[in-house]
Amino acid sequence: MPRIFQPYTIPENQTITLDDDAFNHLVRVLRMQKGETVILFDGSNRTTSAEIIDITKKTISVKTASSVLDNRESPLAIHLGQVISRGEKMEFTIQKAVELGAQSITPLLSERCGVKLTSERLEKKVEQWQKIIISACEQCGRNTIPTINPVIKLEEWCQQLPDGLKLTLNPKAKQGIKGLTLKHSAIFLLIGPEGGLSDSEIALTHNYQFTDILLGPRVLRTETAALTVLTALQVQFGDLG
Repeated sequence: MPRIFQPYTIPENQTITLDDDAFNHLVRVLRMQKGETVILFDGSNRTTSAEIIDITKKTISVKTASSVLDNRESPLAIHLGQVISRGEKMEFTIQKAVELGAQSITPLLSERCGVKLTSERLEKKVEQWQKIIISACEQCGRNTIPTINPVIKLEEWCQQLPDGLKLTLNPKAKQGIKGLTLKHSAIFLLIGPEGGLSDSEIALTHNYQFTDILLGPRVLRTETAALTVLTALQVQFGDLG
């Protein structure tokens, strides 16, 4: 059954008109008809079943039922700090991080970041990434919307982090995830760019109480690294069996 996000509190037992994105997906892509049912969610961790009651050339109207709590969130509050990667790699990382339960994502700039964009283009990128997050939630069943934060420099991000388990993926690390002890549900994961973090950046993270971790004997691409660490954390401490 299709799942559709709406950016407002969904009223119960009422007739509402869905937004343009929902119309395009349900009518133009899925070719849905009157009488069929969709699932609506608004980011409040609740879902509402809705029956399609009218379709025009530009609008689709539904009759909502009562909402129900549908919590699929991980017990871990994972915040991913991902240095921006080139092309579609960043989009892929964000999409899969949402599927793996990341609660928030901050795109970062570092010494070896290969992406050089103006502040205006970066803002547009963040808007695009927000749409990818919503689409990923519709697909994977999450009923809250993870936060995509504004792009900032690595050191600024480190400075503003609260208490929690802070991790840096580093191929020179001496321990893996199995050697960690979880004292906080909050986990802050730093993943570097294609060229890796510089020695000075690694030293910087140590000043902010980050722990270096190693995944194994092979060096992973940045988009593979983030997803592998997220999976391992969810298996070790979270809700993946």
